[in-house]
Amino acid sequence: MTTAMNPNTTRTSILSLAIGAFLGLLTASPAFAADPRIGAWTLVSADSTLTPPDKLTIVSTKEMVHVIMTGETHLDFTTQANGKQSPVAANPAFDQVQLHRINRKQVEVIEKKNGTVVSTIRNGLSKDGSELTLTTSRPGHPDQISVWTRAKAAKQAPDPFAGDWTQDVSKTRMRQGMTLTISAVGGDGVHFEGDYSYTAHFDGKPYDLRNSRNDTVQLAQPDAHTVDATYRRDQQPTQKDRWAVTPDGRTMTVTSTGSLETGQHFTEKLVFQKK
Repeated sequence: MTTAMNPNTTRTSILSLAIGAFLGLLTASPAFAADPRIGAWTLVSADSTLTPPDKLTIVSTKEMVHVIMTGETHLDFTTQANGKQSPVAANPAFDQVQLHRINRKQVEVIEKKNGTVVSTIRNGLSKDGSELTLTTSRPGHPDQISVWTRAKAAKQAPDPFAGDWTQDVSKTRMRQGMTLTISAVGGDGVHFEGDYSYTAHFDGKPYDLRNSRNDTVQLAQPDAHTVDATYRRDQQPTQKDRWAVTPDGRTMTVTSTGSLETGQHFTEKLVFQKK
């Protein structure tokens, strides 16, 4: 997998976590069956963990709000607390930001690039103030939802959003509605179409990936219902995936482990249903 997210997108989302490349077809040995993943699939669930997790810090005064995010996604900007637009320097994703307070437990943040809205982030606090849910909407993309838990109590803070937050990726829904199409190529290959694409043969050789944080993938098939992949970036192994298809061929589970460019280690499980 490249972790569950297009690896080239900015993860204010975090999560962004990447889901790795998809494997090929084994025909080199008669002991193995055709790739059980061939067909069209829809993502129905995604669970992941990052080590260390992303951290979000919000410092608030009556006039300004300072936001810092560290981990896979790096952000550092200050915006006015009165709903007026503020410039953001040295950030490739957006250059203007605007904060609207809907009520005490809800805030909406609008990010713009060259005057155009690139994302809208709805912040919602739980009733007890211990969880912060971010719903990120971008034109042409499905919403991304991330859940953060408060790292230390901030009951004395005038702004209930202020404090240190740690992302709870076990409660984060990523890439919901994502679809994959995997088709056979000749008698010994497979073509994958999703957030990225590739064509590979099941011969153990490295094959190039398009639009992926990884460079190549190598394929293996332990049995008729399982496919393994090892991914490399700059010729160094970065992640391993195991694809397991149920005997009825209707459900596919992808389990991935690896490391991101930031040094964070991730574990992710994706479950797909065949259309």
